[in-house]
Amino acid sequence: MAGDVDDFEESEEADDDHDTSIFAVKTTASQERTVADMIMNREEPSIHAALAPDSLTSYVMVEADDASVFERILDEIPHSRGVVPGESGLGEVEHFLSPKPDVEGIAEGDIVELIAGPFKGEKAQVQRIDEGKDQVTVELYEATVPIPVTVRGDQIRVLDSEER
Repeated sequence: MAGDVDDFEESEEADDDHDTSIFAVKTTASQERTVADMIMNREEPSIHAALAPDSLTSYVMVEADDASVFERILDEIPHSRGVVPGESGLGEVEHFLSPKPDVEGIAEGDIVELIAGPFKGEKAQVQRIDEGKDQVTVELYEATVPIPVTVRGDQIRVLDSEER
């Protein structure tokens, strides 16, 4: 699943009034969420949020007043490897905060393979896309009678696109 908003934890003390920055914390691969949870469980008043997007491997973004505040607690947190020098603003991590629809990049007429569900491994052609529900209606190639099947956008993989 693409960068989830579920991965974003925010403490109650966080306001839009104070001047904070975003810092990158280097982590062990596949331990991003664990490190983010441990940082937020420390209940430091100057640490406001931790973001561990799925699309960003080995890094956790931390909103804090100052990097020195959480640099000292990182020694006690397993799988944290230190703070990347420098800081960012909210604008640089904003794209991680809104989920990307699974049907983005899929067009009608595309040839797809079903990668989950009862028709896993079957090839099909996209007939209709419902972006609001994040669903795609496909028609299976090897079916004797063409029957439209509606599947979630994350259950298909594009093999050949007509837009290319």
